Amino acid sequence: APTTAKTLIVRDGKIEAIRDGYVAPVAGAKLVDLKAKTVMPGLIDSHVHLLSELSPSSQMNEVTKEESDLALDGLVNAQKALKAGFTTVVDLGADGHHTIFALRDQFASGRLMGPRILAAGAAISPTGGHADVHGFREDVMHVMGPESVCNGVDDCRRAVREQVKAGANIIKATATGGVLSNTASGLSQQFFDDELKAIADTAHLLGKTATAHAHGKGGIEAALRAGFDSIEHSSYADAETFALYKAKNACLVPTLLAGTTVTEMAKVGGTLTGAQAAKALTVGPLMVNMLGRAREAGVCVVFGTDTGVSRHGDNAREFELMVQAGFTPTEALRSATVGGAAHLGLSDQIGTLAPGKAADLVAVTGDPLVDISLMRKIEFVMVGGRIAKE
Repeated sequence: APTTAKTLIVRDGKIEAIRDGYVAPVAGAKLVDLKAKTVMPGLIDSHVHLLSELSPSSQMNEVTKEESDLALDGLVNAQKALKAGFTTVVDLGADGHHTIFALRDQFASGRLMGPRILAAGAAISPTGGHADVHGFREDVMHVMGPESVCNGVDDCRRAVREQVKAGANIIKATATGGVLSNTASGLSQQFFDDELKAIADTAHLLGKTATAHAHGKGGIEAALRAGFDSIEHSSYADAETFALYKAKNACLVPTLLAGTTVTEMAKVGGTLTGAQAAKALTVGPLMVNMLGRAREAGVCVVFGTDTGVSRHGDNAREFELMVQAGFTPTEALRSATVGGAAHLGLSDQIGTLAPGKAADLVAVTGDPLVDISLMRKIEFVMVGGRIAKE
């Protein structure tokens, strides 16, 4: 619950103490006066793609950009996320998967200032699946892939091990096709049930959580039965699906902003292919309605935007879409703080303002519990005790 008149004492990147009232700083300490602001824990976006941003040139970027280009793009995009108040982000699939690990490690070491990153590396897909290379001439596709494509139980175990070996914090698999898959079909299940179970089991064996990109009901439920910890998108979930979420203690990451963005792009034209646009116009509007029903059913919902489909730095629009779906502002904010931290297994480090936790905090003028759109106007950001915006 909100409180007033507190002093946070920050030392060595962590909150050392929280005192009642406004306490004068000790000699040599820097005073940051946020008395006129609402101060909150740093925000957590559990679904981003830092190395890319959807545009008419996106597909060509896959064959023209060097790893060095991707690194610089990722640095710029990560700074946008941080300045928008997102001090922790989960990157769920990058073309330059070694690049995202390098960026994560640079931020973690403090050499560069950026958000805390948890990264999946390359998303795991079957041949012809959502994360397989598509849309290019055959010889070009042969050069580009398939680094994270697997078929059959043993091969899918290998694919998980490859990503963990490369440095993945979390494993992502594409259980169904996607809106941006360049096929007219493509929202139905793509992995066999035993392949999905092999992916989830191998991730868990190696101490990682597993999340599944899934739109169609069949694929969502197959991934949940296979033991995936969370589902990204979940567009066609219904009451049966929500019951399975609860039975499996799994979370839903809604990415409403991605749905809204691709719907807008489909109406304007120029970015999506015909097959993509048709799916976008159908799926985008479904997602808000689905999420409202998920909330009513008591499903665990964790804030995630799929930024990279939308523009980097616009992440906080998701809060407004969640409120449109029926969430209270408090519920929406909790999904990006305490809820996000629990989902990532980081409740002991982030998600609330408490002694011993990381000094990740943001501030706005006004009360976002009254006007959630204020979350788009973050004025102060601290990550790990370092001021990133003021």
